[in-house]
Amino acid sequence: MSSQIMRNMFQGPQGRAGEAELELFYMKSHGRKVARIHMHDWLILVLLVIIEIGLNVIHPFYRFVGKDMMTDLKYPMKENTVPLWAVPVYAVLLPILVFLFIYFKRRDIYDLHHAILGLLFSILITGVLTDAIKDATGRPRPDFFWRCFPDGIDNYDRWGNVVCHGNDNDIREGHKSFPSGHSSWSFAGLGFLALYLAGKVKAFDRSGHVAKLCIVFLPLLMASLVAVSRVDDYWHHWQDVFAGGLLGLTVATFCYLQFFPAPYHTEGWGPYAYFKAVEETRSNRRLSHPEPVREVGIGIQDANQHPRQDRHGLGLDSSPDYLSYSLDSDVESGKV
Repeated sequence: MSSQIMRNMFQGPQGRAGEAELELFYMKSHGRKVARIHMHDWLILVLLVIIEIGLNVIHPFYRFVGKDMMTDLKYPMKENTVPLWAVPVYAVLLPILVFLFIYFKRRDIYDLHHAILGLLFSILITGVLTDAIKDATGRPRPDFFWRCFPDGIDNYDRWGNVVCHGNDNDIREGHKSFPSGHSSWSFAGLGFLALYLAGKVKAFDRSGHVAKLCIVFLPLLMASLVAVSRVDDYWHHWQDVFAGGLLGLTVATFCYLQFFPAPYHTEGWGPYAYFKAVEETRSNRRLSHPEPVREVGIGIQDANQHPRQDRHGLGLDSSPDYLSYSLDSDVESGKV
């Protein structure tokens, strides 16, 4: 009983009506067709991966860092609370697991394919934008002093710019503070997941179930905690984290709306391609199995039918012709 109540709460009245009309599109029967249609999109993803690798290979812009600027750049060097390898785990693999769970419940390959494709576009576009801005800006991290002068002995040229003698990789990473990559990737992946869940649970169906919003805010909370950890670890300034989160969430929204209606839409629980496929399937079904045409006949009263009863229940027809004929018969028979 309680499970039925929970199911009704998360589906809503319109959702329950729509569930009975769902069409099934399996991976085996429609997977190749969907992948073939979007082949160019997958090629663009490969191109984005190549660009992302290139942006991580080149050196960032080495911005001027003077001695008077070191006051805000002397925070201690710390290890990452959230290591770099963990970012694709919770920002990519976790959402994909959710997409697979929904697929095994509804058997809609359009939903699975478009969710994964939209997620990967969100992650890679955000990554390219983030690293391009990082390399172009070259803002030093809060712990830049110790990256540049690991022994604590600072050195400057005649222009007042730093002359670093630390590890080359540490110095290069020290010029990649703005914007935060952890924050942008987290909000790109988990922000996309939040929009996806908002559509699936029909969070904006005006039924007033706050539990739906809790499900939607959970991925956003996780992304926010990752962003806060970057400030706590002294790897980023707060402006870096704010800009990265805003960038990732913006890209995630654009990528989601490319494949799905807005979560507040009545059809926000499915991708555009699903509804198009349903329309085509049902149209083909009607063409292959046309409904028989019903014949509409005009009933003619049989001459042997009993006369209709009038409003007095005398069994006489109340039409003018019948009354005239009855009156003439009575006159001839001497009744009148």
